[in-house]
Amino acid sequence: MDTIAPAWLWAFFIASVLVALFVDFVVLRKQGAHSVTVKEALNWSLIWVGLSFAFNGLFWWAVYQDHGLAQANTRSMEFLTGYLIEKSLAVDNIFVFLMIFTYFAVPPEFQKRVLMIGIVGAIVLRTVMILVGSWLISEFHWVLYVFGAFLLLTGIKMWWAAGKEPDLESNPALKLLRRLMPVSPSFDGEKFFTVHNGRRIATPLLLVIALVGLTDVIFAVDSIPAIFAITDDPFIVLTSNIFAILGLRAMYFLLAAVAAKFHLLSYGLAVILVFIGTKMLLIDLYKIPVLVSLGVVVAILAVTMVWSVRTAPRNAELPSDRSPGG
Repeated sequence: MDTIAPAWLWAFFIASVLVALFVDFVVLRKQGAHSVTVKEALNWSLIWVGLSFAFNGLFWWAVYQDHGLAQANTRSMEFLTGYLIEKSLAVDNIFVFLMIFTYFAVPPEFQKRVLMIGIVGAIVLRTVMILVGSWLISEFHWVLYVFGAFLLLTGIKMWWAAGKEPDLESNPALKLLRRLMPVSPSFDGEKFFTVHNGRRIATPLLLVIALVGLTDVIFAVDSIPAIFAITDDPFIVLTSNIFAILGLRAMYFLLAAVAAKFHLLSYGLAVILVFIGTKMLLIDLYKIPVLVSLGVVVAILAVTMVWSVRTAPRNAELPSDRSPGG
C-alpha cells in the first residue's frame, strides 16, 4: 500500500488520536454523567474541526517539503473532500442514534458515555476496514467498480427510504440481541449489567451500545468506499475518516437539537452517494478533479440544508442553550 505521507506523520497521527481519546476520557470521567448543552456541543465541535484543519495544514507542509506545491495542494484537497464526505454521511448515523436513544428512553446524561464507547469501537473497526480496502484496491483494480456500483445502488435506496420512519421494533438486529442476552426492564445508572430477580443480566444501556456499534458497521460500509472515490492513498482515507469520527459525539448533541430542521438532508446524502458511485464507475474513462468533487458535495449539502430550513415544520424549534432530549 503506497502512501505519500512520511513515516513521522503516521506516528504523529497515531499519537494525536491516542492523546485526543485520553483527554476526552479524562474530561468525561471528571464531568461525570451530565446533560450536554448545545453550547458545550458547539464548542467541542469547533475544537474538533479546528484540530482537523490544523492536521491538514501539517499534512500539506509535509507533502510540500518532499513533493512540491502541486502535490501538496492536491493531497490536502483530497483530505478536505474526504473529511467533508465523512462528516456529511455521519449525519445519517446521528439521526439513527437519535432514534435509538428515543426508543430506549436513554437519559441525556448517559448518552455521552454511549457515544464515547461507540467512537472508540468505530475507530478500531474503520482502521481495519480501510487497511483491508486499500490492500484490495491495490491488488484488484476491479474492486473500485464493485464499490462504485454499491454506492450507486445505496444512494438510490436511500432516496426512496428518505422521509420514512424506520421501525426499530421489527429491526432484525434488535430481535437477535434480545434473544442473545436477557435485558433488565430499567436502567441502573451507567452500569452495563445489573442483578434482577437474583440473576445478573444486561441493562438497556448495553443493548443501546451494541445497536450503536452495529449501526456504525452498516454506515461504514457506505462511507469508506465513498472516500476511496476521492483518493486511493490509505493515509488520506484513514486520517480524514478518523478525524471526522472524533467529532461525531459533539456533532450528535449539536444536530439532535435541530434534527427536524434538516428533514430533507437524507435526499442530499442520497444524491452525494449516487455522484460518488458514478465517479468511481467512470474512473478509467474520466477522472473528475478533486476540486470539482468538493464543489459538488458542498453545493448539494448547501442546497439541501437551505431547502430543509425553508420547508421545515413550524414546530421545529431552533436550538436553545439546553441539552437535546433534556
